[in-house]
Amino acid sequence: MSNQTLSSAALFLVATPIGNLGDISSRALQTLQSVDLIAAEDTRHSKRLLQHFAIDTRLIAYHEHNEDQQTPQLIARLQRGRSVALISDAGTPLVSDPGYRLVQAALQQQIRVVPVPGPCAAIAALSVSGLPSDRFVFEGFPPAKQGTRVNYLQTLQSEQRTLIFYVSCHRITDTMIDMRDVLGGQRQAVLARELTKTYETIRKATLDELVAWVIDDSDQQKGEMVLLIEGVRERGNGAQLLLESLLPVLVDELPVKQAATIASKVTGLNKNELYKRALALKENTK
Repeated sequence: MSNQTLSSAALFLVATPIGNLGDISSRALQTLQSVDLIAAEDTRHSKRLLQHFAIDTRLIAYHEHNEDQQTPQLIARLQRGRSVALISDAGTPLVSDPGYRLVQAALQQQIRVVPVPGPCAAIAALSVSGLPSDRFVFEGFPPAKQGTRVNYLQTLQSEQRTLIFYVSCHRITDTMIDMRDVLGGQRQAVLARELTKTYETIRKATLDELVAWVIDDSDQQKGEMVLLIEGVRERGNGAQLLLESLLPVLVDELPVKQAATIASKVTGLNKNELYKRALALKENTK
Protein backbone atom coordinates (compact mmCIF):
# COMPACT_ATOMS: atom_id res chain seq x y z
CA MET A 1 0.00 0.00 0.00
CA SER A 2 1.48 3.33 -1.00
CA ASN A 3 1.48 6.42 1.19
CA GLN A 4 -0.66 8.09 -1.45
CA THR A 5 -3.50 5.65 -0.65
CA LEU A 6 -3.72 6.98 2.91
CA SER A 7 -2.82 10.60 2.16
CA SER A 8 -6.42 11.84 2.05
CA ALA A 9 -9.54 11.27 4.12
CA ALA A 10 -10.89 7.76 3.86
CA LEU A 11 -12.85 5.26 5.91
CA PHE A 12 -11.26 1.81 5.67
CA LEU A 13 -13.39 -1.26 6.44
CA VAL A 14 -10.79 -3.76 7.58
CA ALA A 15 -11.54 -7.46 7.91
CA THR A 16 -9.81 -9.16 10.84
CA PRO A 17 -9.35 -12.87 11.73
CA ILE A 18 -12.34 -14.87 12.96
CA GLY A 19 -10.03 -17.02 15.05
CA ASN A 20 -6.67 -17.85 13.52
CA LEU A 21 -4.45 -14.74 13.62
CA GLY A 22 -2.54 -16.05 10.61
CA ASP A 23 -5.53 -15.18 8.44
CA ILE A 24 -4.99 -11.42 8.63
CA SER A 25 -3.69 -9.92 5.39
CA SER A 26 -0.56 -7.83 4.97
CA ARG A 27 -2.73 -5.06 3.55
CA ALA A 28 -4.95 -5.11 6.65
CA LEU A 29 -1.88 -4.83 8.91
CA GLN A 30 -0.44 -1.97 6.90
CA THR A 31 -3.76 -0.14 6.94
CA LEU A 32 -4.18 -0.50 10.70
CA GLN A 33 -0.62 0.71 11.20
CA SER A 34 -1.01 3.72 8.89
CA VAL A 35 -4.43 5.22 9.64
CA ASP A 36 -4.87 8.04 12.15
CA LEU A 37 -7.53 6.21 14.18
CA ILE A 38 -9.07 2.75 14.56
CA ALA A 39 -12.73 2.46 15.55
CA ALA A 40 -13.36 -0.98 17.10
CA GLU A 41 -16.48 -2.79 18.26
CA ASP A 42 -14.74 -3.89 21.48
CA THR A 43 -11.51 -2.08 22.32
CA ARG A 44 -10.47 -4.71 24.87
CA HIS A 45 -10.73 -7.47 22.29
CA SER A 46 -9.12 -5.45 19.50
CA LYS A 47 -6.29 -4.21 21.74
CA ARG A 48 -5.05 -7.78 22.06
CA LEU A 49 -5.03 -8.12 18.26
CA LEU A 50 -3.12 -4.87 17.80
CA GLN A 51 -0.63 -5.69 20.53
CA HIS A 52 0.05 -9.07 18.92
CA PHE A 53 1.09 -7.29 15.71
CA ALA A 54 2.83 -4.38 17.50
CA ILE A 55 0.38 -1.79 16.17
CA ASP A 56 0.08 1.31 18.34
CA THR A 57 -2.51 3.30 16.39
CA ARG A 58 -5.00 5.11 18.61
CA LEU A 59 -8.09 2.99 19.33
CA ILE A 60 -11.64 4.10 20.19
CA ALA A 61 -14.90 2.21 20.75
CA TYR A 62 -17.60 2.14 18.08
CA HIS A 63 -20.51 -0.20 18.85
CA GLU A 64 -24.30 -0.38 18.75
CA HIS A 65 -24.68 1.53 22.02
CA ASN A 66 -22.62 4.57 21.02
CA GLU A 67 -22.81 4.72 17.22
CA ASP A 68 -25.34 7.59 17.28
CA GLN A 69 -22.84 9.68 19.25
CA GLN A 70 -19.65 8.48 17.58
CA THR A 71 -20.77 8.62 13.94
CA PRO A 72 -20.85 12.44 13.62
CA GLN A 73 -17.55 12.71 15.51
CA LEU A 74 -15.86 10.25 13.16
CA ILE A 75 -17.34 12.00 10.12
CA ALA A 76 -15.96 15.29 11.42
CA ARG A 77 -12.50 13.73 11.69
CA LEU A 78 -12.74 12.40 8.16
CA GLN A 79 -13.83 15.80 6.87
CA ARG A 80 -10.71 17.28 8.46
CA GLY A 81 -8.61 14.96 6.30
CA ARG A 82 -8.04 12.15 8.79
CA SER A 83 -8.09 8.46 7.91
CA VAL A 84 -10.11 5.99 10.00
CA ALA A 85 -10.20 2.19 10.03
CA LEU A 86 -13.31 0.38 11.22
CA ILE A 87 -12.94 -3.14 12.60
CA SER A 88 -15.34 -5.54 14.33
CA ASP A 89 -14.59 -8.17 16.95
CA ALA A 90 -13.91 -10.65 14.15
CA GLY A 91 -14.39 -10.96 10.42
CA THR A 92 -15.67 -8.37 7.98
CA PRO A 93 -17.23 -5.19 9.44
CA LEU A 94 -20.98 -4.62 8.97
CA VAL A 95 -21.74 -8.36 8.57
CA SER A 96 -24.09 -8.63 11.59
CA ASP A 97 -21.96 -5.92 13.22
CA PRO A 98 -22.25 -2.13 13.66
CA GLY A 99 -21.03 0.21 10.93
CA TYR A 100 -23.85 0.74 8.45
CA ARG A 101 -24.68 4.21 9.77
CA LEU A 102 -21.06 5.30 9.59
CA VAL A 103 -20.63 4.07 6.02
CA GLN A 104 -23.91 5.67 4.96
CA ALA A 105 -22.94 8.99 6.54
CA ALA A 106 -19.48 8.90 4.94
CA LEU A 107 -20.92 8.27 1.49
CA GLN A 108 -23.44 11.08 1.95
CA GLN A 109 -20.52 13.42 2.68
CA GLN A 110 -18.64 12.09 -0.39
CA ILE A 111 -15.92 10.62 1.80
CA ARG A 112 -14.06 7.65 0.33
CA VAL A 113 -15.00 4.27 1.78
CA VAL A 114 -12.38 1.61 1.08
CA PRO A 115 -12.83 -2.15 1.64
CA VAL A 116 -9.87 -4.12 2.93
CA PRO A 117 -11.30 -7.62 2.45
CA GLY A 118 -10.51 -10.74 4.40
CA PRO A 119 -12.14 -13.35 6.66
CA CYS A 120 -15.91 -13.73 6.91
CA ALA A 121 -17.42 -16.60 8.90
CA ALA A 122 -20.52 -16.87 6.69
CA ILE A 123 -18.52 -17.23 3.47
CA ALA A 124 -15.93 -19.52 5.06
CA ALA A 125 -18.72 -21.84 6.24
CA LEU A 126 -20.48 -21.77 2.86
CA SER A 127 -17.26 -22.67 1.05
CA VAL A 128 -16.89 -25.95 2.96
CA SER A 129 -20.57 -26.79 3.46
CA GLY A 130 -21.16 -28.91 0.39
CA LEU A 131 -24.47 -27.05 -0.08
CA PRO A 132 -25.26 -25.11 -3.28
CA SER A 133 -23.14 -21.96 -3.26
CA ASP A 134 -24.21 -20.38 -6.54
CA ARG A 135 -27.23 -18.77 -4.86
CA PHE A 136 -27.44 -18.08 -1.14
CA VAL A 137 -28.95 -15.64 1.33
CA PHE A 138 -27.40 -14.43 4.59
CA GLU A 139 -30.05 -14.05 7.30
CA GLY A 140 -27.86 -13.07 10.26
CA PHE A 141 -29.14 -13.95 13.74
CA PRO A 142 -32.69 -15.38 13.96
CA PRO A 143 -35.03 -13.68 16.48
CA ALA A 144 -34.37 -14.55 20.12
CA LYS A 145 -38.01 -15.06 21.14
CA GLN A 146 -39.51 -18.41 20.15
CA GLY A 147 -42.83 -17.14 18.79
CA THR A 148 -41.22 -14.42 16.71
CA ARG A 149 -38.59 -16.88 15.51
CA VAL A 150 -41.20 -19.37 14.29
CA ASN A 151 -43.04 -16.65 12.38
CA TYR A 152 -39.77 -15.52 10.84
CA LEU A 153 -38.79 -19.06 9.81
CA GLN A 154 -42.18 -19.58 8.18
CA THR A 155 -41.36 -16.74 5.78
CA LEU A 156 -38.33 -18.77 4.64
CA GLN A 157 -40.12 -22.07 3.99
CA SER A 158 -40.22 -21.55 0.21
CA GLU A 159 -36.73 -20.04 -0.11
CA GLN A 160 -34.77 -21.96 -2.75
CA ARG A 161 -31.38 -20.41 -2.00
CA THR A 162 -29.02 -21.82 0.61
CA LEU A 163 -29.80 -20.16 3.96
CA ILE A 164 -26.95 -18.91 6.16
CA PHE A 165 -27.47 -17.97 9.81
CA TYR A 166 -25.35 -16.88 12.74
CA VAL A 167 -26.68 -18.54 15.90
CA SER A 168 -25.89 -17.71 19.53
CA CYS A 169 -24.56 -20.68 21.48
CA HIS A 170 -27.13 -19.87 24.19
CA ARG A 171 -29.99 -20.47 21.73
CA ILE A 172 -28.54 -23.06 19.36
CA THR A 173 -30.66 -25.99 20.58
CA ASP A 174 -34.00 -24.16 20.66
CA THR A 175 -33.29 -22.46 17.34
CA MET A 176 -32.37 -25.71 15.59
CA ILE A 177 -35.48 -27.43 16.95
CA ASP A 178 -37.64 -24.63 15.53
CA MET A 179 -35.83 -24.84 12.21
CA ARG A 180 -36.41 -28.59 12.09
CA ASP A 181 -40.11 -28.24 12.91
CA VAL A 182 -40.79 -25.37 10.51
CA LEU A 183 -38.43 -26.12 7.61
CA GLY A 184 -38.49 -29.91 7.80
CA GLY A 185 -36.24 -32.46 9.46
CA GLN A 186 -34.99 -33.94 6.20
CA ARG A 187 -33.43 -30.72 4.98
CA GLN A 188 -29.67 -31.00 4.58
CA ALA A 189 -27.86 -28.63 6.93
CA VAL A 190 -24.37 -27.83 8.14
CA LEU A 191 -23.25 -26.68 11.57
CA ALA A 192 -19.89 -24.91 11.38
CA ARG A 193 -18.61 -24.19 14.89
CA GLU A 194 -15.49 -22.32 16.04
CA LEU A 195 -14.18 -21.86 12.48
CA THR A 196 -10.36 -21.54 12.23
CA LYS A 197 -10.02 -22.13 15.98
CA THR A 198 -8.66 -25.06 17.96
CA TYR A 199 -12.00 -26.84 18.32
CA GLU A 200 -13.26 -26.19 14.81
CA THR A 201 -16.13 -28.56 14.00
CA ILE A 202 -18.00 -28.83 10.70
CA ARG A 203 -20.77 -31.37 10.30
CA LYS A 204 -23.24 -31.92 7.48
CA ALA A 205 -26.43 -33.96 8.07
CA THR A 206 -30.19 -33.63 8.03
CA LEU A 207 -31.73 -31.20 10.51
CA ASP A 208 -33.19 -34.20 12.36
CA GLU A 209 -29.71 -35.66 12.78
CA LEU A 210 -28.04 -32.37 13.66
CA VAL A 211 -30.62 -31.56 16.33
CA ALA A 212 -30.12 -34.97 17.98
CA TRP A 213 -26.31 -34.58 17.80
CA VAL A 214 -26.30 -31.12 19.40
CA ILE A 215 -28.70 -32.20 22.16
CA ASP A 216 -26.59 -35.27 22.96
CA ASP A 217 -23.21 -33.50 22.91
CA SER A 218 -23.03 -30.38 25.10
CA ASP A 219 -19.67 -29.46 23.53
CA GLN A 220 -21.55 -28.65 20.33
CA GLN A 221 -23.52 -26.01 22.23
CA LYS A 222 -20.42 -23.87 22.85
CA GLY A 223 -18.57 -21.27 20.82
CA GLU A 224 -19.39 -19.23 17.74
CA MET A 225 -21.61 -20.90 15.17
CA VAL A 226 -22.70 -20.64 11.57
CA LEU A 227 -25.69 -22.74 10.53
CA LEU A 228 -26.46 -23.38 6.87
CA ILE A 229 -29.62 -25.01 5.52
CA GLU A 230 -30.36 -26.11 2.00
CA GLY A 231 -33.09 -24.26 0.17
CA VAL A 232 -36.30 -25.86 -1.00
CA ARG A 233 -35.65 -28.04 -3.99
CA GLU A 234 -37.66 -27.11 -7.04
CA ARG A 235 -40.54 -29.49 -7.69
CA GLY A 236 -42.05 -29.80 -11.12
CA ASN A 237 -45.55 -30.35 -9.72
CA GLY A 238 -45.38 -27.28 -7.45
CA ALA A 239 -46.08 -29.40 -4.37
CA GLN A 240 -44.09 -27.19 -2.03
CA LEU A 241 -45.79 -23.99 -3.18
CA LEU A 242 -49.19 -25.65 -2.89
CA LEU A 243 -48.35 -26.76 0.64
CA GLU A 244 -47.54 -23.21 1.77
CA SER A 245 -51.08 -22.07 1.01
CA LEU A 246 -52.88 -25.32 1.92
CA LEU A 247 -51.42 -26.34 5.29
CA PRO A 248 -52.27 -23.17 7.28
CA VAL A 249 -55.92 -23.44 6.14
CA LEU A 250 -56.14 -27.12 7.10
CA VAL A 251 -54.56 -26.47 10.51
CA ASP A 252 -57.13 -23.75 11.23
CA GLU A 253 -60.03 -26.11 10.48
CA LEU A 254 -58.87 -29.59 11.48
CA PRO A 255 -56.90 -31.53 14.12
CA VAL A 256 -53.16 -31.59 13.41
CA LYS A 257 -52.99 -35.27 12.45
CA GLN A 258 -55.90 -35.00 10.03
CA ALA A 259 -54.51 -31.80 8.50
CA ALA A 260 -51.15 -33.50 7.89
CA THR A 261 -52.78 -36.57 6.38
CA ILE A 262 -54.85 -34.54 3.90
CA ALA A 263 -51.90 -32.30 3.00
CA SER A 264 -49.77 -35.40 2.34
CA LYS A 265 -52.41 -36.91 0.05
CA VAL A 266 -52.80 -33.68 -1.91
CA THR A 267 -49.10 -32.82 -2.28
CA GLY A 268 -47.44 -36.23 -2.12
CA LEU A 269 -45.04 -34.98 0.57
CA ASN A 270 -43.96 -36.98 3.62
CA LYS A 271 -46.77 -37.21 6.19
CA ASN A 272 -44.46 -37.25 9.22
CA GLU A 273 -42.72 -34.07 8.08
CA LEU A 274 -46.06 -32.43 7.41
CA TYR A 275 -47.28 -33.41 10.89
CA LYS A 276 -44.30 -31.61 12.45
CA ARG A 277 -44.95 -28.51 10.39
CA ALA A 278 -48.66 -28.59 11.15
CA LEU A 279 -47.94 -28.98 14.86
CA ALA A 280 -45.61 -25.97 14.78
CA LEU A 281 -48.27 -23.93 13.02
CA LYS A 282 -50.93 -24.97 15.53
CA GLU A 283 -48.74 -24.11 18.54
CA ASN A 284 -47.87 -20.74 17.07
CA THR A 285 -51.54 -19.76 16.72
CA LYS A 286 -52.45 -20.55 20.35
